[in-house]
This record gives sequence, structure tokens and C-alpha cells, in this order.
Amino acid sequence: MNDNLASLLYAIDWHNTWRPAALLLLAGQSPYDCKWFFGPPWALFPLLPLALLPETIGRLILLLVCFILFALAALRFGAGRLALAVFLLSPVVLHSLSTGNLDALVIFGAVLPPWLGLFFVSVKPQMGLPLALLWAMQAWRIGGLRRLARTFAPISLALSLSFILYGLWPLRAASLTGRNWNASLWPWSIPLGLALVAWSLKRHSDRSPQGGAVALSAGPFVSPYVSFQSYSACLLALVNRPRWLCAASVGLWALVAISAQT
Repeated sequence: MNDNLASLLYAIDWHNTWRPAALLLLAGQSPYDCKWFFGPPWALFPLLPLALLPETIGRLILLLVCFILFALAALRFGAGRLALAVFLLSPVVLHSLSTGNLDALVIFGAVLPPWLGLFFVSVKPQMGLPLALLWAMQAWRIGGLRRLARTFAPISLALSLSFILYGLWPLRAASLTGRNWNASLWPWSIPLGLALVAWSLKRHSDRSPQGGAVALSAGPFVSPYVSFQSYSACLLALVNRPRWLCAASVGLWALVAISAQT
């Protein structure tokens, strides 16, 4: 493939994290031998076919798939044409697409049945934990302990097996709080995050679509580490409010412009 095109499609997270970890898994080795991989092992499963392809081809396919997943999630949560365009052209979404990250998988998980969506939102726990809490409450309200167990049994089994195979891999994430790319506003953002969690639990215990978006938007505010692109979860909660979405996107672009000048 043309070197200029390969350079244009280069994505740091695909190159340094997701593809190397997937190749390690395919080789029967621990994906955590990749020093930049901190997620759950099942995050790599959909990437395995792409990892076998030449890096640029796999990255291009990942780009297209993530773009589609972002769009489908926004439409599911009520985005009209204008809101869809603003969301997809926001700096956080474009940043996720340009780095080859998997925020789109997490966001798309919010529209899936909870037992399956948990595998998606747990790809980035710093985004997905409040949504998992909302799903737990909804399961309890609908069917008590039995429904709760049915919803969380698959992810609990997968998590247990991953600990047996790879040890307590979530502890690796403790080193992320000091990274220079950490865009968390923690601890100052905790009150806002908790308010969003409380709102989602109080107002959206009936499995309404918007409840998932509100809960997901709380994740970046309650986590001590989060990358800039993960704030796409916050914009998702605004896709059915075009004016607020436009204001938030303009504010983010202004922040990007200011950061570029400093």
C-alpha cells in the first residue's frame, strides 16, 4: 500500500495497543505482555480478524466499523440529521477515530441487551461502570435476584476466567492516573458524575433508551483516569437536544484550539 496512505491512516492506539495485544492472544500468549494493553481480554475478540490483516488495512476497517457504531448509537438515542452530523464531527469522536481506539464499542454497548452490552461497556470500565450500575438496578426492579443473576452471570463468568488465566489484570490500570494524556477532571468532577448517576437511577429505571446515555455520560466524571476521546459518552446524552449538543461541541473545539496554541 502507498506509504503516504499508510502514514495518513496510522493510528497510535491500533499500532501500539490493540493490534499487538490481539496478535499476542492469537499466538497463545498473554495479551498483557503488551505493556499498553489494560482492557479485558474479550475486548480483543472482535479485533482478531483485523489483526491478521496488514496493519493499514485492519486499521481502515476498524475506522469504518467504529464510525458506523458511533452513528448507530447516536440514532438509537434520538439524534436527528443535524445532531448526528454534529456528534460525528465533534473533536472527541474524531479523536477516537483518528487514534484507532474502541470508544465506539463502549457507546454501542449501551443500545444492546444488558447481558450482552456488559461485554462492550466493560471494554473501558472508566466509561461503563455507571451504566452497569443502572442495568443492575433495572434487572432487580424487573425480576429481583433471579433477573439480576441472569443479566450478570455471563460477564461474571468471563471475568472469573480472565482472572484465572491472567491474574488481577484490572490492577494494571492504577498506573494510568499519572499519564500525560489523562484528561480526567477528578476529583473536582465527582459531584457532577454522582449527580448524573443519581439522575439515571431515579429517572430511568424503566430501561428507557435515554437512561443508558445519561448513565454512560457519568463515567468520565467519576473516573480518576480517562482519555479525551472518551468524553464522547457525554455528548451521546445530548444527541436528542441539538442546541445543547452544538454548544458542547463548539466548547470542545474551542478547548482544542486553545490547547493547540499553548
